[in-house]
Amino acid sequence: MAEKIEAPDALELLHQYRTRSQQGGGEERIAKQKADGKMTARERIELFLDPDSFHELDAFMMHRVHDFGMDAPDKMVVGDSVVTGWGTVNGRLVYIYSQDFTVIGGSLSEAHAQKIVKVMDLALKNGAPVIGLNDSGGARIQEGVLSLAGYADIFLRNVLSSGVVPQISVIMGPCAGGAVYSPALTDFVIMVKDTSYMFVTGPDVVKAVTKEDVTKEELGGASTHASKSGVAHIAAENEEDALFLVQELLSYLPQNNMEDPPFEPTRDDPLRTDEQLNAIVPDNPNKPYDIKEVIRLVVDDGRFFEVHEHFAANIVVGFARMGGHSIGIIANQPAVLAGVLDIKASEKAARFVRMCDGFNIPIVTFVDVPGFMPGVDQEHNGIIRAGAKLLYAYCEATVPKVTVITRKSYGGAYCVMSSKHIRGDLNLAWPSAEIAVMGPDGAVEIIFRRELAAAFKAGGQEAMLAKKAELVADYRAKFANPYVSASFGYIDDVIIPSETRPRLINALEMLSNKRDENPPRKHGNIPL
Repeated sequence: MAEKIEAPDALELLHQYRTRSQQGGGEERIAKQKADGKMTARERIELFLDPDSFHELDAFMMHRVHDFGMDAPDKMVVGDSVVTGWGTVNGRLVYIYSQDFTVIGGSLSEAHAQKIVKVMDLALKNGAPVIGLNDSGGARIQEGVLSLAGYADIFLRNVLSSGVVPQISVIMGPCAGGAVYSPALTDFVIMVKDTSYMFVTGPDVVKAVTKEDVTKEELGGASTHASKSGVAHIAAENEEDALFLVQELLSYLPQNNMEDPPFEPTRDDPLRTDEQLNAIVPDNPNKPYDIKEVIRLVVDDGRFFEVHEHFAANIVVGFARMGGHSIGIIANQPAVLAGVLDIKASEKAARFVRMCDGFNIPIVTFVDVPGFMPGVDQEHNGIIRAGAKLLYAYCEATVPKVTVITRKSYGGAYCVMSSKHIRGDLNLAWPSAEIAVMGPDGAVEIIFRRELAAAFKAGGQEAMLAKKAELVADYRAKFANPYVSASFGYIDDVIIPSETRPRLINALEMLSNKRDENPPRKHGNIPL
């Protein structure tokens, strides 16, 4: 008689499957991951979420059996190459997926994609953020079109979730080929220096096609995307830093587009004034100053969470709080290119305005802008289209919008930077503000060219410069000051700089129940 084989106990079988699902790619591959300075997929989740808050989904899912050796026992990994589920960050629900590079290089299979799609669908239904921890070699070649279909399924969820729930991508290893488009569709991309990279085609392909010899880091590393392409909003020093930054970023964002951003009590006096602001703008209109110092002196506890810090640094964007409430800040930076608006700055600011508007975050704009960047390169590369994006974003935004002109606001840039004419709710100016079609120097050279020529003819260069200085002073007194605009109602008030904080907090409280809407339509046609 054949020996009877006992079926394993149900609880023992469950324990076996759980153990297998938590082993990833095995000890050898995990050791290699750590040797490369990277945490495992599960370690990242454990560090990021509140203790004991993670609930895993699809821990026992496995990829379909295919040819090319994918049916081998070591290839059939329980849970496949991604860990998914939900948990909390500071007590707030988030959905998360963490790709596991130790399992077949984190490659995306049909099962891998299905696991990600499931958490994204749950996030959309339940109105909570989605956090993606990316560490993948790309599509699983052995699955062919199934892996490509998986990417497309994820892309669709990225688009449908856009503006509904926050989506944050953290690049913690390779992200190449079609895989880059999911992070690119999310609200924020955070990369880790030295261990992460993103590119559509790698260095080998670039060299074969263009003959350019470039490293992975030079082509698509964190520093490259944070400063040159603008793909990365933040370049973190290491994985721990990246996860901490995501936690902080979430503190400024609502759970979804139907909620207000979280309130965080502060001991910083809402009526606090700061005399430093009265002297921060130099008397010389051509001398720079750091707008970030203005921001820090005004916001709660001096805390400013900047994004895109190293990309298009002539404009500054980021989050802060005023009176405990989350706000988005857009500010021209006089310390970089005099705060001029160029293509990159316009697109950077436009994206941030639209993100804030999508998630009910009030916008405070600090203006010191000499105009749009001139030049053949800018014109040929689409400064008109880029500037129109920023204009469109401000016009479309229905959240509270408060503007402070600290110094220059010239030409078309005056109109674009949240002016009263494009539905700015409260527009304030410091006494140092100059609002005009163009700067006094340029205006005088055009308007009074005959007078200047006559002065030069009569007394030479010295006489001409003296005459110009006189005319510039007269032009500035008559036109390039905030009181002319205030007389038309385009500036609601001229304020003492030291009083900026209490005035802004009061304005935001006044606007807290603002209701505004756009005409019914499927969607507008932003000049992309």
